[in-house]
Amino acid sequence: MGMFLGIDAAASGLTAEKLRMDVISNNIANANTTRTREGGAYHRRYVVFEPRTPKTGRDFEKFLHISLGRKDPKPGEGVRAVAIERDTADGPLVYDPGHPDANAEGYVEHPNVNIVAEMVDMITASRAYEANAATINAAKSMAQKAMDIGRQ
Repeated sequence: MGMFLGIDAAASGLTAEKLRMDVISNNIANANTTRTREGGAYHRRYVVFEPRTPKTGRDFEKFLHISLGRKDPKPGEGVRAVAIERDTADGPLVYDPGHPDANAEGYVEHPNVNIVAEMVDMITASRAYEANAATINAAKSMAQKAMDIGRQ
């Protein structure tokens, strides 16, 4: 059972980073959207993560970690996405009186999406995804070596 905890934690990271890449892709796709269903320009989204809480049934482990003075009752449980939040910052106003979404003064609010920042976030998410995949491969290799030792 213990050898699968690392795989489980890394798998949760894979899922979380895939969601993060999907949200970033959506931001990039809507970088020029000046009209949404809610009204106004598109506002970028971002994912909020939190550590996964220990599963029930591990009360002894939780007690042991707390009694040893550790802050986290059980480290290494992984991560989960709790929300996809909307960035409330206003986008830049561009003077374009002929645009169909222009206000009374002739200004159009554009999305608050910064393509360069989104690409940096995409690279970061991609690297985190690769790191989690490498962790799973390392755990799989260790399990294979352990089975090889057991056969001898």
